[in-house]
Amino acid sequence: MTEHGASPEDPWVKVEYAYSDNSLDPDDEDSDYHRESYKESYKDRRRRAHTQAEQKRRDAIKRGYDDLQTIVPTCQQQDFSIGSQKLSKAIVLQKTIDYIQFLHKEKKKQEEEVSTLRKDVMALKIMKVNYEQIVKAHQDNPHEGEDQVSDQVKFNVFQGIMDSLFQSFNASISMASFQELSACVFSWIEEHCKPQTLREIVISVLHQLKNQLY
Repeated sequence: MTEHGASPEDPWVKVEYAYSDNSLDPDDEDSDYHRESYKESYKDRRRRAHTQAEQKRRDAIKRGYDDLQTIVPTCQQQDFSIGSQKLSKAIVLQKTIDYIQFLHKEKKKQEEEVSTLRKDVMALKIMKVNYEQIVKAHQDNPHEGEDQVSDQVKFNVFQGIMDSLFQSFNASISMASFQELSACVFSWIEEHCKPQTLREIVISVLHQLKNQLY
């Protein structure tokens, strides 16, 4: 007698069990496929973003080197040792360093020249004030100085100035060699022949001579 409930041995039941198994669910297979696709696309996006970032970095470095070659004059000069080849990055950097060092030296040199010029301007201003005082004194006493001095007095003034200069010259100059002599002469001129120094020497000589005459 046949029962209404089918036994597990029934082939149709086995087929039903097979379709009811989750591992064979078509929806699950699609889900796994989408997950794998998502993983692959995420990796692709990360790889693409990394590649783009690296390309931007390289482009920025290239533009920097191109700018250096445009700005640094020595990079534009023809280097016959390498012919018409493009300058390497190492050469561009070295030329840039050399040019920066050159600019620092030029800046220091210009600052020293400006300082020297300022001292000269100050000395000239002092001389101008002294000359104005002399002119004013002559205007206040027009008859003073009508008596001419002799050539001997003129020579005494010159001799006094030279004697004073020779004292510093003799104390500053070395005779060990001609090269050292030349260096000492220029050093002496810069130190003892400044307008302010010469002015002080002349004033001292004139005061001494005035005391002797009057």
